[in-house]
Amino acid sequence: MARKLISTGSPFEFEIGYSRAVVQGKWIFVSGTTGYDYKTMTISDDLVLQTEQCLKNIKETLEKADASLTNVVRVTYILPNADDFKQCWPVLKKYFGDIRPAATMINAGLADSKMKIEIEVTALKP
Repeated sequence: MARKLISTGSPFEFEIGYSRAVVQGKWIFVSGTTGYDYKTMTISDDLVLQTEQCLKNIKETLEKADASLTNVVRVTYILPNADDFKQCWPVLKKYFGDIRPAATMINAGLADSKMKIEIEVTALKP
């Protein structure tokens, strides 16, 4: 069973030493992903826009693993301010409303004060 490492080209992956995702067999483990647009290395200061960008980044990563958001079985949301989570719900429902993966929201500090949300997913290819 070959192990495949997926990168977005983000400097964080190189500087810290991790992969955006690891594919092991039918499992795909996507690292915590923030709202950075990795093409421009910019991040919005708006939580809702960051949430949307996180999910776009995750979607692109899953596609590199020959999978899609429909394969997500587990999602973890990490926010530095738990009271802000409700603002994200419409975006989360847009992407996961029909998929309904198991989910957890954690309130914790993130690596950079610009980051307002980080999302990690696990997917299983059929």
